[in-house]
Parts: sequence; C-alpha cells; structure tokens
Amino acid sequence: MKVVPAIFKLDTIDPADSVEFCPHPAASNVVVCGTYKLQQADPECSVDIQDVQEEPFSVGQKRTGKCLAFEVANGDQLNQIQEISLPAVPDMKWCHRDVSVNPVLGIADSEGNVSLYEMKIDDSLRIAPSHVLCLSLDWSNRRTPSSGLGSLVVSLSDGSLALLVPGQSGLSPEHIWHAHDFEPWIAAWNYWDINIIYSGGDDLKMKAWDIRSGFTQPVFTNKRFDAGVTTIQSHPFVEHLLAVGSYDNTVRLFDARKPLTPLTQVDVGGGAWRVKWHPSKKRKDDLLVACMHNGCKVIHFNLTGNGLAEGGEVIQHFDKHKSMAYGADWSYTEENTNQETLVASCSFYDHVLYTWRA
Repeated sequence: MKVVPAIFKLDTIDPADSVEFCPHPAASNVVVCGTYKLQQADPECSVDIQDVQEEPFSVGQKRTGKCLAFEVANGDQLNQIQEISLPAVPDMKWCHRDVSVNPVLGIADSEGNVSLYEMKIDDSLRIAPSHVLCLSLDWSNRRTPSSGLGSLVVSLSDGSLALLVPGQSGLSPEHIWHAHDFEPWIAAWNYWDINIIYSGGDDLKMKAWDIRSGFTQPVFTNKRFDAGVTTIQSHPFVEHLLAVGSYDNTVRLFDARKPLTPLTQVDVGGGAWRVKWHPSKKRKDDLLVACMHNGCKVIHFNLTGNGLAEGGEVIQHFDKHKSMAYGADWSYTEENTNQETLVASCSFYDHVLYTWRA
C-alpha cells in the first residue's frame, strides 16, 4: 500500500465535511467544500464541543456553515473564488448536465433546506422543519446529463426520505416518507434504473425503494450490518454494482440483483463515510473512500467483464488528516496518460482541506 503525500493544504477555518469537484466540462477546475460548525449554547462556556460531542450530526444544537468554492490553479493549487454563508452543510452534489447549460450545485443543510446554485441564479427549497437536518442528497441523472435537472433524493434526520422532481418552476417535493427508525445517513439512486432509490441508516439497515410502487414498503431490507450504513454509490460504468460503506470500518460491494450478500468486502480501518467511484471508465476498478479516523484510501477492485468483483485491496492511503475525514472526491479533469488524478479531501475538527493525487 502506497502512502500518498499532500500537495496543497488550506485552513477552512470552520470544520469541513464535504468536498465535490464539478463534473461540467466548462468548470471541471472548480471544487466546493462544505463546512459545519456547532455553536455553543452558552457563550460563557469554555468547553470545546469536541470534548462533549463526538458525533457532529446529532440534532438539538445550533449549526452554521459555508460553501467555499475554489478554482484549481497550476494543476493542484486552490484559489478561493466564492464563499456562501448557510446553515451547516452535511452534503453537496453537482447535477450532471449537458455542456450547453450551466452547472448546478445542490446543497443539503442542517435546517431542512435544499439549495440550488447555478452561476448567478440560486434557489432554496424547504422540505422539512428547521430542526430537521438534510443529511445527504443525490441526483438521478449521473449517467444521462441533460439540459434540465434530474430528480433529487434527500435523506432527513427524522428518518424520512424526500423525492424532489423537476418541473417548469424548478424542483418540487413529490413524496416524503418514513424510511428508517434512526438517521438515514445516505440516500442514493440506482444510476442504471432511476426508478430505484437506496438508503442506509443508523438502524443498521440498507433499503431499496421503487418510486413506481409507493413508499409503504421497501423493495428489500438488508439487516446484515454490524453498524450504521453511511454511504452508498451506484457504479456509473458497471450496471448492478453498488459500493456501500458503514461505521463498521468496512466497504462492501453488492450486486443490486442479490443485495443481501456482498460480492466482496474490504476493511478500511475507519468508518467509511463517503465512497466515490473514479469518474473515468479507464479506472472503473478504483474507489475513493473517506475513512473518518483513518484518513482517505483508494481501493482497487478486480472487476470482471460481467461486473462482478473477485476481491479488492487498499492500494493508496492519504494519512495527513488528523481528525475525522468526512469529504473526498476525484477531479473530473482528464489527466495525461501516466498522471494520477487530483483528489481533494477535508476533515472536521482540524478544519483542513487538502489536495493530493491518486
């Protein structure tokens, strides 16, 4: 396993928990970082929130955040180009759109809002009361960029999922339903069949939902996890393949047709908070993982021609984060033949954003 050096380090001032590179060809040099600051209820109190609150995503506290936008300069340096003040930002996702239209960023915040930002146009949509956190979000059109918006699924801290669909006036909630008994940390689309939504939660369950069948019962429920399910991503180049991460330090690959038994699994040495498949088909076997207390890692899987996985191993480890690494993403910029891909990652209590290559 190769230990990867840092290229660039930046202090985000406030705790950082989400990183997303823009997939739009005209803006692939743009990366955004979300921050999440827990405010002390008593300004006279001198206790560090880290000492009393290990888990930053619990409810009942005041939270503030920002979306920090950067431009990649000189190949791997970051220059800040914009700062947007918001409630705390648990998750962000770019909508994959046609080259003829501007890129759009969706932001989930800690006061029940989903905000959309398109160049000089921005919009905010309340889908839950202000005490409910929007924990994660995912766009349906990852594999089919278009001039419009895809549908959006959002997970909420009260155990619900929300389906937002595009219309003439933008996105609007079509259905909100109870999905998990505890926080659903992740909601994600099946990019190959956008009738199917996956969710994972602190109730140790992964579920699937068919939007054509109503939302009273999931298509399946996988209860075979030893800790909360934190992250799910459908493979953009391999049909039926899902990467799933958990607090139990394990990344599992599933065949969506047989979702109760993993094809293979890899111990990453820390809670797997985010998984990201490489955006290039040439590197479809590589998965980036934000491993909370154990930095960030790249897993190389041996994917067969029919999309099955015969095993995987950690090939690279970025260990510079001294706090919980929550955010990580690959750049969409095509590199030279032998050049590794630019990666950005961030961590919480030390409020640091790094760039490195993997």
